[in-house]
Amino acid sequence: MLPSHADVITDWDAKASAAASPAALGERELAIVDIAMFDAVNSIYSRYRPYLVKEGGYGDASAEAAAASAAASALEKLHPQSAAEFKAALEDYLKGLPASHSDVAKGVRLGELVAKRIFDSRADDGSTGVDSYRPRTQPGVYVPTSTMVAATWPSLRPLVLERPDQFRPGPPVALASQEWASDYNEVKTYGSRNSTQRTPEQTETAKFWLMTGPQAYHPIVRQLISARHMKLVDSARFMAAFAAAMTDAYIAVFEAKYHYEFWRPITAIRNGDIDGNPATEIDPSWQPLDATPMHPEYPCAHCILSGAAAAMIESNGGLRDVQEISLTSPTAPGVTHRWSSLEAFTNEVANARVWAGFHYRSSGKVGTAMGREVGRYVAAHFAPPATN
Repeated sequence: MLPSHADVITDWDAKASAAASPAALGERELAIVDIAMFDAVNSIYSRYRPYLVKEGGYGDASAEAAAASAAASALEKLHPQSAAEFKAALEDYLKGLPASHSDVAKGVRLGELVAKRIFDSRADDGSTGVDSYRPRTQPGVYVPTSTMVAATWPSLRPLVLERPDQFRPGPPVALASQEWASDYNEVKTYGSRNSTQRTPEQTETAKFWLMTGPQAYHPIVRQLISARHMKLVDSARFMAAFAAAMTDAYIAVFEAKYHYEFWRPITAIRNGDIDGNPATEIDPSWQPLDATPMHPEYPCAHCILSGAAAAMIESNGGLRDVQEISLTSPTAPGVTHRWSSLEAFTNEVANARVWAGFHYRSSGKVGTAMGREVGRYVAAHFAPPATN
């Protein structure tokens, strides 16, 4: 059997990212796709314990065909309205493989079997549960009526974590504290839509990180896999573990957000006269740089994701063999950001959410630290090496 390469993993992760639903739902989809690719490839090589599935009798199957088939089959199930598109993409992809027709066909069958098992295992994970979020109100008093984002995710079954609240942090800072006043006044000054203190570079960074979902983080892992010329089974495991960590980070952060229900800056600043802190002055017309996400503030979701991403990358050797990582963003066209350290990367994400007017400084610190806990746990528990 000819050597297999990691390109199939990065190629199909990119295809899945392009097709993904927004934000957290999209990350869940990527986890299903990437885990299906891993379990399919690992069924051939048996280097690691499977995440869920190990199909026997496929030792001579094309591993690249198995990975591509697993990804395409999972995508067909996740987006049935685009099934024909994914089938066509798979057919085109298989034409370029060097393996024999019989080995490719066997790989395709393996990928289909594994994808079905992975997809079915998440059918009742809670992601499509009924939204029962109850806005805080008094009889007869109007409250904003927009649908909340990810209100069902606090009870969603994690992929690797033991439970959604496993790494729930302590409560937000006390409103009477000096730290609250510092947080409040920083975001009020730098996160305002018409801020005179925020620099053009800070505004660009804030807009850059308005992007959400897999497109915000998966390209970094694809860069690392390509730079390291990883073996197929190792790249499949790394990508699958990364996607699982991102999804579990979303679950963990939404569990904490809806547990604490801490107010966003636009609410706090427009009600600065009721927090009991004399150092927070009300601004009844204050607006953030962009529309505030429709879920509670604490902790910062982008920060937990960047922290989890950093921990997963550190578990795989960090940035030792690359000079920098880079990203582009659909919310800042024509702009590329580059980082030579993971700390610089996570710091930028935390800063961006303050400069956008969405989060407080302390929430960013807590979110990043929480993300690192999630990432380290997933790295230690996802599909360890086989012991046979």
